[in-house]
Amino acid sequence: MAAGEETVDIIPLGGLGEIGLNMLLFRCRGRILIVDCGLMFPEEEHLGVDVVIPDFSYLLEHREEILGVVLTHGHEDHIGALPYLLDRVPLPVYGTALTIGLVREKLREFALEDRADLRLLGEGDLLELGPFRIEPAAVSHSIADGIGLGIDSPAGLFVHSGDFKLDPAPVDGRITDLERFRSFGDRGVTALLSDSTNAEREGSTPSETSLKQIFRDVIGGARGRVIVATFASHLHRIQQVVDAAADAGKRIHFSGRSMVAISGVAVDLGKLHLPGGIVADAGELRSLPPSRTVILTTGSQGEPLSALSRIAVNNHRQIRVQEGDTVIISARVIPGREKSISRTINNLFRRGADVLYSGIADVHVSGHAGREELRKMIETVRPRCLIPIHGEYRHLAHHARLAMGCNPAPGKVLLAGDGDRLRFEQGRGVVDGRVAAGRVLVDGKGYGDIHDAVLKDRRRLSRDGILLVIIGINRQTGDLVSGPDIILRGVAFEDENQPLMDEAREVVVSILSECEAELRTEWGEVQIKVRKGLRKFIDRKIDRRPLILPTIIEV
Repeated sequence: MAAGEETVDIIPLGGLGEIGLNMLLFRCRGRILIVDCGLMFPEEEHLGVDVVIPDFSYLLEHREEILGVVLTHGHEDHIGALPYLLDRVPLPVYGTALTIGLVREKLREFALEDRADLRLLGEGDLLELGPFRIEPAAVSHSIADGIGLGIDSPAGLFVHSGDFKLDPAPVDGRITDLERFRSFGDRGVTALLSDSTNAEREGSTPSETSLKQIFRDVIGGARGRVIVATFASHLHRIQQVVDAAADAGKRIHFSGRSMVAISGVAVDLGKLHLPGGIVADAGELRSLPPSRTVILTTGSQGEPLSALSRIAVNNHRQIRVQEGDTVIISARVIPGREKSISRTINNLFRRGADVLYSGIADVHVSGHAGREELRKMIETVRPRCLIPIHGEYRHLAHHARLAMGCNPAPGKVLLAGDGDRLRFEQGRGVVDGRVAAGRVLVDGKGYGDIHDAVLKDRRRLSRDGILLVIIGINRQTGDLVSGPDIILRGVAFEDENQPLMDEAREVVVSILSECEAELRTEWGEVQIKVRKGLRKFIDRKIDRRPLILPTIIEV
């Protein structure tokens, strides 16, 4: 399609300003193509929040324009928000075999599998959706079946790199298809949207197979049990652990719901190869000598309820760490998870394990391109414009500066953030306004109901505690008939502060006695007076500011 006077808007709803939450929209002729729909894990200030997803407000306003979702790969930060979108707007979803398999497994958790329209997109396919023509290109990453995209449109050809690295020897032999990316460049690329995660790292990212020997050495030489924690979707890493265990004559046990589910999907699709008889179930695990077992588990980020975290505090039903066991944490720590993983490592050491992790051992390599590989991608595609994507702002900025040293360098670099509208016309792009974008906090089954006020209350409760006052009042006379009962949580230990509790009750009784009988039947007014009086008392006595909640029971 030749570029004419038509326009294409590129709108990031997530992934430009953070690690995770990846979601891009391409809009042309009143039709919208979505690329990826990911989540991010909550940060420390998101108390009690399960996951964070993009704000879909713009999409919901334009739901009739949406053509479908094309996925670059199956990581949570690219597919994790799909159930929340598909529950509101049923759409066709396109992806490679493993990606669709992982999406199907995820939708099953949300009881959406039967309603989903999932369609395979092979590397040699050409997908036409409205004004867009989409060509996938194989990329090597830390998950199998990743793709980049050539997206042709009436306003030019756009290339999305996907998450990639130029691994010369990937475990599955599937290298990044630079010839396909070069062919895009030969046709003239209006803009390249390229992964910026490792834009600060010089050189090239080591090959995944560089870990082969350390796994063989550690697993083969271990006298006790070996526990390997990694992402359940990192099938190349899992395959290398399986191969090392097989060479050492040891059995493998998969622990953690996602590890079991994803490995099952991968085996069915031929993406993970398990020698016959190598897998040990929970019953066999108890009878096998520790020196003959290797456990693959989730929890490489120290997630509170993950298998590794429960193992570390001796709260796992089947697995106990013993003196002489070896634990390998084979993953990069996601920003914001440093304290959690440090706590897990400390607990494992306390139980006598030898723990290997990045920083003290070469047990992880990234799935993202280093600066030399980013430069190679730009010089291969030769775009007129570069749009750095997938990263915090500093990553995007480093990528932009790197581009200026390429040969040839892009004529323009557009640094954008979530919600910016990038408008392309006649081969040129500008930032042209904004759309509604942001983060939606998901807590349990709630969607969009965790607002700043809720988080503020949670932070206050975690910092200052809560004081509950329960008062029984006769609804006709306003007389006090029970209580006041004082309940403290996170403020002070009741048994050790009985005098304080007694004084607090006297304060409430005094406040009630000073109220006219008619006023005592106005529950709202009574609550305000009790709250104010107790706040002054607590502040004077212990210099704290707990959340005070008076509750009046009509008798």
